[in-house]
Amino acid sequence: MAQVLEFKLPDLGEGLTEAEIVRWLVAVGDVVAVDQPVVEVETAKAMVEVPCPYGGVVTARYGEEGTELPVGAPLITVAVGSPDSVGPAGEPAAEAEGSGNVLVGYGTQAPARRRRRVRAQVTTANGTAPTAPAPVPARAPVPPPAPVAPEPPAPSGPVPVISPLVRKLARDNGVDLHTLRGTGPDGLILRADVEAALRVEATAPAPASTTTADPEGTRIPLKGVRGAVAEKLSRSRREIPDATCWVDADATELLRARAAMNTAGAPKISLVALLARICAAALARFPELNSYVDTEAREVVRLPGVHLGFAAQTERGLVVPVVRDAHTRDAESLTAEFARLTEAARAGRLTPGELTGGTFTLNNYGVFGVDGSTPIINHPEAAMLGVGRIVPKPWVHEGELAVRQVVQLSLTFDHRVCDGGTAGGFLRYVADCVEQPAVLLRTI
Repeated sequence: MAQVLEFKLPDLGEGLTEAEIVRWLVAVGDVVAVDQPVVEVETAKAMVEVPCPYGGVVTARYGEEGTELPVGAPLITVAVGSPDSVGPAGEPAAEAEGSGNVLVGYGTQAPARRRRRVRAQVTTANGTAPTAPAPVPARAPVPPPAPVAPEPPAPSGPVPVISPLVRKLARDNGVDLHTLRGTGPDGLILRADVEAALRVEATAPAPASTTTADPEGTRIPLKGVRGAVAEKLSRSRREIPDATCWVDADATELLRARAAMNTAGAPKISLVALLARICAAALARFPELNSYVDTEAREVVRLPGVHLGFAAQTERGLVVPVVRDAHTRDAESLTAEFARLTEAARAGRLTPGELTGGTFTLNNYGVFGVDGSTPIINHPEAAMLGVGRIVPKPWVHEGELAVRQVVQLSLTFDHRVCDGGTAGGFLRYVADCVEQPAVLLRTI
């Protein structure tokens, strides 16, 4: 007899409590191996492929694509040990035990309770029942019944189906097996039950559409990355009394220094890496801005290391990957790490650990062709440096009017951690390094 094991949405780490189903990687009736990814989900942090710790035949999936499930909710059920859970080569499926695989802190393990069995008659290879007697007919012969709509809105258990042919027939024709009541032994769903459902569906009138156009516009749910961004920015606005200061800087010498670095034959240095190096040096001089406020303890916590977040726009929305220990990295290391994290962000492969733990954020909104902004602080950090586009402008240089490459820098800071003098000193030091990169030699 087959054991039907239920696999629940695991804890994905970083305090995440729910995930949205993006894409199912298996269908009902498919044979899965231990640790095979079965579904791709989107959390507020990243896209994750969830592996199943059991091997066998998928008997049920819970939730359609786009559905949000809480951690601990059922994902799929797998029939382990049944005759149909045999691979193409005739090899039996894996035993019903945990794989030992770890998914972001979640270790799969053997289930201790809640094992279910499919109490259905299993047919042999020649199509005959082994020894079980034929089912006793009802009082009078009746034609195959039409499918009965389920009373609850959502099923809570596995579908009593043994034959993969029945599953394929239902899947190919869009029949939800949960809505059928089987006429076979112990409620087993037979081919005739699926065919009867198809006949009823073909003769039933099309239901009237229940959707109506909203005269006020289209409603888009705030969920996934967009929902997480909305919640975090709203919290920042509620809790942080922020202020912004800005200054224009002549970036001509910084661009020349970068060009000189990139002609030496070594790996190319990105501009954002140089700006990150400047931020790390400025935070060493003004550590008040590398901190956060512990509201419960009413304390400002200054942090020893700089974990630099940077804003990255992706198809899924705005994300802020974090470069760990930015204060210990040189320009080459920073360039490589920025490139790696940016590529992972665009591909949706960032892990929750790569999206959390930042202490200061660098926001290069100049890539969007704008000069300035008053960004919202990435809660619970204390400050964010914004960098506008670098454009040629008239500028007084060495007493004469000249065309120089000018950039606007803005600093938004938490007024609880410092006053305007500290924020102004930080921003002025950053501007000095942009205008005269040799200033950085003091910190090397």
